[in-house]
Amino acid sequence: MNAPCKFQPVRTTCPYCGVGCGVLARPDGHGGTQIEGDPNHPANFGRLCSKGSALGETLSFEGRLLHPQVRDDDGELRQASWAEALNRVATGFREIAAQHGPDAVAFYVSGQLLTEDYYVANKLMKGFIGSANIDTNSRLCMASSVAGHKRAFGADTVPGCYEDLDEADLLVLVGSNAAWCHPVLYQRMMRNKAQRGARMVVIDPRRTPTADEADLVVQIAPGTDSVLFSGLLAHLADRDALDRQFIGASTQGFSETLARARHIAPDVDAVARACCVARDDVATLYDWFCATPKAVTLFSQGVNQSAQGTDKVNAIINCHLATGRIGRPGMGPFSLTGQPNAMGGREVGGLANQLAAHMGFQPDSIDRVRRFWNAPAMAQGEGLKAVDLFDAVAAGRIRALWVMATNPAVSLPRADAARAALGKLDLFVVSEVVASTDTSSARPHVLLPAAAWGEKDGTVTNSERRISRQRSFLEPPGEARPDWWIVAQVGKRMGFEKAFDYRFPADIFREHAALSAFENDDTRDFDLSRLCNIEPGDYETLAPVQWPVRMHTRSDRLFSDGRFYTPDGRARFVPVVPPKSAARPDQPHPFILNTGRVRDHWHTMTRTGRSARLSAHIDEPFVAMHPDDAAAAGVGEGELATVSSVHGSAVLRVRCSEGQRRGEVFAPIHWNGQTASQGRVGALVHPICDPISGQPDMKATAVAVAPARYAAYGFLLSAETVALPADMYWARSTIAGGKAVRFAVNAAPQEWAAVARGLMGEGGAIVDFEDRTQQAYRAARIAGGRLKACVYVAAGPGLLPAWDWLKQQIAAPGIEAEARKAVLA
Repeated sequence: MNAPCKFQPVRTTCPYCGVGCGVLARPDGHGGTQIEGDPNHPANFGRLCSKGSALGETLSFEGRLLHPQVRDDDGELRQASWAEALNRVATGFREIAAQHGPDAVAFYVSGQLLTEDYYVANKLMKGFIGSANIDTNSRLCMASSVAGHKRAFGADTVPGCYEDLDEADLLVLVGSNAAWCHPVLYQRMMRNKAQRGARMVVIDPRRTPTADEADLVVQIAPGTDSVLFSGLLAHLADRDALDRQFIGASTQGFSETLARARHIAPDVDAVARACCVARDDVATLYDWFCATPKAVTLFSQGVNQSAQGTDKVNAIINCHLATGRIGRPGMGPFSLTGQPNAMGGREVGGLANQLAAHMGFQPDSIDRVRRFWNAPAMAQGEGLKAVDLFDAVAAGRIRALWVMATNPAVSLPRADAARAALGKLDLFVVSEVVASTDTSSARPHVLLPAAAWGEKDGTVTNSERRISRQRSFLEPPGEARPDWWIVAQVGKRMGFEKAFDYRFPADIFREHAALSAFENDDTRDFDLSRLCNIEPGDYETLAPVQWPVRMHTRSDRLFSDGRFYTPDGRARFVPVVPPKSAARPDQPHPFILNTGRVRDHWHTMTRTGRSARLSAHIDEPFVAMHPDDAAAAGVGEGELATVSSVHGSAVLRVRCSEGQRRGEVFAPIHWNGQTASQGRVGALVHPICDPISGQPDMKATAVAVAPARYAAYGFLLSAETVALPADMYWARSTIAGGKAVRFAVNAAPQEWAAVARGLMGEGGAIVDFEDRTQQAYRAARIAGGRLKACVYVAAGPGLLPAWDWLKQQIAAPGIEAEARKAVLA
């Protein structure tokens, strides 16, 4: 597709969270792009969060993977043609599947893919290679919501929409730091509070920024969400706040579910004890929910990423079914999706336990998809979910793996073991945007350059089921290609030319829509039948649209008619099991580790890490602890600590916070081997998963915290990216004009000058200053009239000066004489 005129704004969609904000992108013709919110997009009406606003700062081609690469027999990677690389992939997958069976082959894909990319990958694996071993990093994000929806509604249907957040009188956020992770929706809720007086309740073990404006904060013990909502169900029954007509006409299983809820949570006092919260807080929540028909319960990773995540989802849904608060404006359970296209991946069957178009592995569905695709080797059963998939790689049962648009060597639980397993593969293929990630550093046999956001064209689906176009406005650099094209080319080379003969993304979308409508007599929720004959021009101009997009819509709002997608049309109450902790603190590991995200970074920072503005918010990996716990562990604010589990360890900066419950710590997931020496938090996380959804429990790993002592602490500011020694702690971030590095090293004062010179690079003149009395050393490298680098070293982290003025000098085109003197002051 040709790039548009440089002055023409392109309507596209943000590539970050599941809010799915519309974006206007204006390339300036000189390598820059102006980004602003699209005022006409119904997800955001022109508003953007900090990450979305900084998208233009992340479009640099620096560090991009530009050409296909293959590894020769001598173990070295070399540049290859597309034909050679694609043939290597196709031949390898075909031969391994023929010799060891199709289940020896797997794909691990991503919610960063567009729906068209996802569709082609799923079709190749399940329909033509013949295995369901395709799973996605969305397994780490939303799988428990998927499972909960299917158990309750008969399909993975999100019943609500964003307008409900405007009309609700009670907003209950569970396990969601929406202020940082879904900020545009959070601001929408804040407007409802300000303009209509809606109440907000935040339920979370950690007091996050989302709690700052809440009317009630219920800081429950980890894993007790299902107790809290079982208690709510019993309380609703005791207060006669049930919709008995709806229960009788539209549901099944209420009596058994209520009995189980009473067993788990017999009264408010029992709930308060189990959840370790004040009785009055529980009573207030229950009274507000009883008295407020227009209530929306929003839940995210704090619910999903649990060993009992599916039961937590169903405990929430049970309360809405019991009150009939579903399918009507301003009320309902609402899953806040984590990734930009986790929903689209679910639509096309990107999870190992799904078929395309929201079908499962029932015999009639298998046959239907086989016939539609004319698939010669249709998978007959579910494949391996993410954690099990990588265990199978380690065990040698999977011998060929293709990783697309994700970084499992950082993001998976027990990440060190996942990275080690990759070295056992007979064929390891990576499709990536950037040349160096922890996964692409694990010696893949083939590296394929993929197009990035702004360069690729297709659709994504947000948390409210709204399909939006992502449009290209930049030419891909080098030989980078869209993911759908790469997968389709491999499919053709495997002998399936006709099935993968796509010319444009519109061809794929049309087929995807047609499959949704195929033999769909209004019994399947996902239906794009009005779009199955979409013309290329209409696809190009497609406005955001919420599915289902049926030929004949049965109702204005899903479930408003009291009918669901179960065989008898009734929703299911689900009795949940009594919660039990997946993590058991012990003497060696007395703390419970909770992981999550921060405001201005995303996933493993391959995009946000390029922005100086976003990196300035939090520039190194950290662990948040209650001050009393920090004191007991022998660490203080701003010091370094080693956080370790039986699976791995990380060195993190300590941040003391009264918002942490005693006995619990929090660390963000974003840092990787390119941005920190020992910041991969996934390496600590245990591999326990929800038995129903297969989603890993990322919120409750037993860990130890101990001081990480170093002889010297310092920082480096440099106009160039420098290689950093393996024998020191370091964390690297982007600043205007260069990079910043915080470091710590075991070097005596007489060695600090050598350390500094090793970090500053070559060329120009070096000036330095040593203060033996204050145990401080400072050095700067000046070349061509510019400050190229400066290093400050001290005996303790609290002895280093602020660096804001020094950052300005690195960014400046030249350094004045007075500033030269001040650099070492």
